[in-house]
Amino acid sequence: MLSLLTPFDVQLEFSQFSKKTRKKKGYSTKSFSAKTGVPDSTIRKFEKTGEISFRQFLMIYAEIGKLTELQKLTQLSETPKNLDEVLKNA
Repeated sequence: MLSLLTPFDVQLEFSQFSKKTRKKKGYSTKSFSAKTGVPDSTIRKFEKTGEISFRQFLMIYAEIGKLTELQKLTQLSETPKNLDEVLKNA
């Protein structure tokens, strides 16, 4: 499937969402670091550049309450692809 998005675009969207959510919850980068276990300098770099390790990304998203939503992206869709599959499972 053709997409005009690049991985970098999505990195920046995730980092900006994280920053907005952190600020909405009233956390400084230092207090957010204490809650997530991710170094303050890494959080600041992530929010500016989108660069972060996957494990640290997950630690941040666990704290902002979005880890379950990310995990759901890994689930395979069981949606029938045609009428035969619908009838077979009926």
